[in-house]
Amino acid sequence: MKKTLARGLTALAGAALMLGTAACGSSADIAGPPGDVSDPKNPVYFKYADNPSFDLVYLADKLGYFDDAGIKPKYVGPVDGNQLIPLTDTGDLDFATRMASLTISAINGGADLKIVAASNQTLPDAPHMNYFVRKDSGITATSLDELEGKTIAMNGFGACAEYVTKQYLTSKGVDVDKVNWVPTPDAQSEQAVETGAADLSIIHAPFSGHALNNPDLVSLFSDFDLDGGASGSQPYTGNGKFIRRFPAQTEELVGILGKTQSWVNRNPDQARQYIADRIGQNVQDITRYAYVNNAIIDRKQIQYWIDTLEKFGQVPEDSLTADDVATNQYNPYAESDALLETQAENQVDLTVGEK
Repeated sequence: MKKTLARGLTALAGAALMLGTAACGSSADIAGPPGDVSDPKNPVYFKYADNPSFDLVYLADKLGYFDDAGIKPKYVGPVDGNQLIPLTDTGDLDFATRMASLTISAINGGADLKIVAASNQTLPDAPHMNYFVRKDSGITATSLDELEGKTIAMNGFGACAEYVTKQYLTSKGVDVDKVNWVPTPDAQSEQAVETGAADLSIIHAPFSGHALNNPDLVSLFSDFDLDGGASGSQPYTGNGKFIRRFPAQTEELVGILGKTQSWVNRNPDQARQYIADRIGQNVQDITRYAYVNNAIIDRKQIQYWIDTLEKFGQVPEDSLTADDVATNQYNPYAESDALLETQAENQVDLTVGEK
């Protein structure tokens, strides 16, 4: 039995008792299909950004996983990456995938959000981001102090590009306050470092693949080299009002994300081809993505970002726990709502054999 169905049966008894009282009270927002059953004949549409990125929602759509689903994406056009979480809070989007740090910071500020699905993992051959300089720059992995007084292009503040990099550079004796940090979209960061507008560019997959093939550039290291993959995950965050109103549809979406993750892991080259076609690049320039199993969230990946934000003074110490931020409540593959401790508990692909 699905978790939302079990909860729905329990809730029905309470709803029946409340019916008379509700009929006499003020009207609630009841438009749209019910949220306790996901019905393909009466689907719910979730608002989602149409961005040029390696994204499970786009791949699931391409694979036809939404065709017979009771929840389907409604693309609202391109959205700047730094606005994805704020717009999910306001309800202009219903779901988004971004670094957990941004969701944690938003929740700390009062946002009604919840992380509902785990996403990618960083591996040696599937890094989340790479650090590029010109080959003739003179900057090497052992001369990072030369970055003082120079410009680093990154996709935005408040997430991996800022905090992972600042922690690493500080550990190497670099005064990060003497570095000029310039927000630059990933699609423009290769050009920035190639033309000299930036001295180092931090570029995320899938755009890092093109830079890796650029003969004028060199990758000094990847995020996996810096922290072993501890930081490089972009879980899926949902608008609180949406997921409470449509729990069964949210559960179906999380199940689709989990199934798509497994498909990508089993078919990495075909996934790269689909993304190449989508963003208009050659497939050899698309960096591979790898995902955790079953979209199940673990505490370790969330706690990493809580600890990091506390360290940088962005979140008060002990003000939030991982359970305040994330839940497996809507994951049909999870044994309970509780977060796993680590992904070591999630080594079996539970989607195998599903259509």
